[in-house]
Order: sequence, then structure tokens, then C-alpha cells
Amino acid sequence: MLNIVTTGIVLLLFTFVAIFSVDRLGRRALMLAGSAGLVVLHAAIALCYMNHSEGIHVLLLILAAIACYASTLAPITWVLLAELFPNRIRGAAMSIAVFSLWVTCAGVAQGFPILNAAVRPSGSFWTFSGICLLGLLFCWRALPETKGKTLEELEAELLDIEFKK
Repeated sequence: MLNIVTTGIVLLLFTFVAIFSVDRLGRRALMLAGSAGLVVLHAAIALCYMNHSEGIHVLLLILAAIACYASTLAPITWVLLAELFPNRIRGAAMSIAVFSLWVTCAGVAQGFPILNAAVRPSGSFWTFSGICLLGLLFCWRALPETKGKTLEELEAELLDIEFKK
């Protein structure tokens, strides 16, 4: 019960960090920082498991990963989804995006025990680190900054970018 309460408190506190920093730091910067942070934190956790290292430092790394996720990727993804789609398809696009996110979350939750049994905890965290690295590269390459722009400005910019390619 203490673990659940601790995790919940970290999630709540760092979600407020995201709320107060999203307009100041920008969506793209937070997505990049979150992805990079999770690459490093998941790799560090994997190294701990590989070396059979146990103790408070592993707990702190896990809580740091939760804090990193709660202050960046978790809430900012939802902000970006609401901003990136053109007005004329926003409803349908959001439905597909939200469905995809929830299916993926369910897949990760259901697949983790299988992955963990197959490659041990160290392999699981190396996998997560690699996935976050791919996310970092995607955000670096493809994610525009949406901070301070109206939905109409974003639509014009994104459609203009699309037509120039």
C-alpha cells in the first residue's frame, strides 16, 4: 500500500510541475527532456538489475522515472494531441489517437509480465530505454513547437510544412 501511495503522490506532484511549466518551457522541449530523461533513467535501472544491485537507490531511480514521465510525456502528449490535428478532422483524429494510446497502454501493462519473464527486469528496462530513444529521435525530427500559437496558426503552419515536403 505504501508503494501505491508513494507512486500516486509522485505522479500528482509532478503532474503539477507539468501544468506550471508547459507554457513557459514549451511542449517540444518537455517531450525531448522527458524522452531523454527516461532513456537515461531506464538504462540506469537496467544496469542496477544487471548488477544485482538492490536498495534505496533503485527505488529512487524508479521514482525519478515516474516523476520524469509525470512531468513531461504523460500530460504533454494529451496537450499535443489536442493541438496538432486540423480543425476539420480533430474529432475523428483525436478518437483514433486516444484509442491508440489506450490500446498501447493496455498492451504494455499486459505484456510487461511476459517481457519481464522472457528477458528479466534488466532486459525489460533496456527495452524501455530503447523505445524512449526512438521516441526522442521522433520528437527531435518531427515534433513542432506549439507553444504560444493558436490552433488556426498551427493548422496553417503544419499544412504549409506538409505541402512543402
